[in-house]
Amino acid sequence: MSCSHCEGGDSRQAAIATSPNILLVGNPNVGKSTLFNRLTGAKQTIRNAPGTTVDLSSGGWRAGGRSITVMDSPGTYSLLAKSADEQVVTDLLTCDIDDREPDLVVAVLDAGAMSRSLYLLGQLSKVGLPTIVVLTMVDMAKAQGRVIDAEALSAIVGVPVVVADPRHGTGIDALEQAVKTGLEVRPRLLGPDAKACTCGTGGDCCQDTATKPDSTTLEGMLEEADDVFAWVELVSARLGQDQPIIETTRSDKIDRVLLHPVAGVAVLLGVLWLLFELTTLVATPIMDWAEGFVAGPVTDGVTWLTGLVGMSGSWFESLLVDGILAGIGVVFSFVPLMFIMFLALSLLEDSGYLARAALLADRLMRAIGLDGRAVLPLIVGFGCNLPALAATKTLPNSAHRTVTALLVPLTSCTARLTVYILIAAAFFPNHAGIVVFLMYLGSVVLVILAGLLLKVIFKDKTASEPLFLVLPNYQTPRLGTVLMDAGRRALAFLKGAGVTIVIMLTLMWGLMAIPVRGGHEIGDVPIEDSLYAATAEAVTPIFEPAGFGDWHATAALMTGFVAKETVVASLAQSYQVDEPEENSYADAEGSDLGSRMRADFDAASGGHGGAAALAFLVFVLAYTPCVATFAEQKRVLGWKITSIAFMTQIVLAWLLAVAVFQIGTLI
Repeated sequence: MSCSHCEGGDSRQAAIATSPNILLVGNPNVGKSTLFNRLTGAKQTIRNAPGTTVDLSSGGWRAGGRSITVMDSPGTYSLLAKSADEQVVTDLLTCDIDDREPDLVVAVLDAGAMSRSLYLLGQLSKVGLPTIVVLTMVDMAKAQGRVIDAEALSAIVGVPVVVADPRHGTGIDALEQAVKTGLEVRPRLLGPDAKACTCGTGGDCCQDTATKPDSTTLEGMLEEADDVFAWVELVSARLGQDQPIIETTRSDKIDRVLLHPVAGVAVLLGVLWLLFELTTLVATPIMDWAEGFVAGPVTDGVTWLTGLVGMSGSWFESLLVDGILAGIGVVFSFVPLMFIMFLALSLLEDSGYLARAALLADRLMRAIGLDGRAVLPLIVGFGCNLPALAATKTLPNSAHRTVTALLVPLTSCTARLTVYILIAAAFFPNHAGIVVFLMYLGSVVLVILAGLLLKVIFKDKTASEPLFLVLPNYQTPRLGTVLMDAGRRALAFLKGAGVTIVIMLTLMWGLMAIPVRGGHEIGDVPIEDSLYAATAEAVTPIFEPAGFGDWHATAALMTGFVAKETVVASLAQSYQVDEPEENSYADAEGSDLGSRMRADFDAASGGHGGAAALAFLVFVLAYTPCVATFAEQKRVLGWKITSIAFMTQIVLAWLLAVAVFQIGTLI
């Protein structure tokens, strides 16, 4: 790496004079993101790095009388990129993103783990960008018996070193002054290659010009790493940090319980159970209230307004109420759920427990090519797939995020339970409980088999490397910080997935509102005469090999893409009967809906209604959970991967349903 960044002084000074940008760089769990939140507050945006699924957060900060753009980079231990996340950090430092390099790098170092932090700092010195250092976790380092002299460190590395505690807001004024000075003076790090490298305005960076192997070759990379390690040892010795810690800390004492092979696993199961409950029992009443608010007062207000302008009962009112507002209601109902999940994740991460949970689950998850950090999203998926997909954002490895996000829709969320109960009770009244249990067991099997397949497909990116985790010290989560982080991420969901949900539900309204026979008006169409029913009838022959080639079943599956809970309502509506009581085996068995379904499934399957019902259940289990999940998966993975996953899941569901029916007819 060279100091080519020092070139073009005049143009760079012009850029700095207008709107400078600074980049936060550091290891995971050093307080970098907490510092970012402290500086930018609510003035933040989240986007993906180009061509990746890696989140980048940027925000505005008023410092030194000027507006500054702050970007938070993914946590990394090295600039020799081995993952998409680490590559993004390297790209940010070499102007491959937005075609503009940072005006100032703020290197965030953990005072309690100086050797690890100094290794990254040594690599940053080779990039040659203006840099200042922020020293965090100083109080925890003191608790370990380590005291870092910031002035001595500054003299050694040649740039300003500021002590700050972003969790409590101390040191921010000193950081502001250091940033102001850094943008003017552009200090350069004295790293392994440097002689004396402090650049003046528009000046050039001084570097050792001795001939060395090309750093892109294996020989060059090894020598470069050796240089950095030697430099780290030298700096550590000069700071008096080369002696091992022998004192037992509070975190060590807690870990004796939380990392115990028995007690630790019990606590982990309790935490996972609590997360599951949060996505079901706790969030459900809030979600119902949110959706009811849109369906009630908001809808009443809209219908009142359409009545004022003489459009009451028109197709336009139907579009607003049954299309757009229905979509907004779904989005609005999911926001509390997402906020609760993000809040829980932020609390676990800020407390330091999330890394321990990953360590405990690591051996289990390696069977499908992932590491322990993937267990949390997959468990949450059995409550609701939507927050489970959001939880994949906690995975630092991009390939693991992709694989986990592809597996989550195969976890059987509670929304599918209503369908399981209806079909199981209607067709297998004496064994309904067993059938429902088999659906959940089948979900686990699908996740494992799909994981093994994806392990082969992504073998070069999810190779079973040892899980390298730095266990942060336990901390009391800062409520303000975690609330801000949860709110920011929930808002990102609202902006990203929310638009897709509203558009797709409005399109669904169009299918149901447009008549294809019977001379009805738009927006006032019996379901059997709508484009929706005609589409279902056209698709129905596809399901004949699975035994449920009946338009009522096909229409219900189409509605199920909106939300699995609506499958039962769609069946009741298409058969024009009352919907059975929710989650009631007895009611589903004896209802008119149950008897009508048995008759149609028997007719469509040639007398094998039970096999056809099982095939229908398997299809419900395996195909895309709902439009909200699709939208969130698109936000996490992008359109290309999500589209491929969507089609693959539909084909998989069809193949499994056909196999179940064909085998069932032989038994």
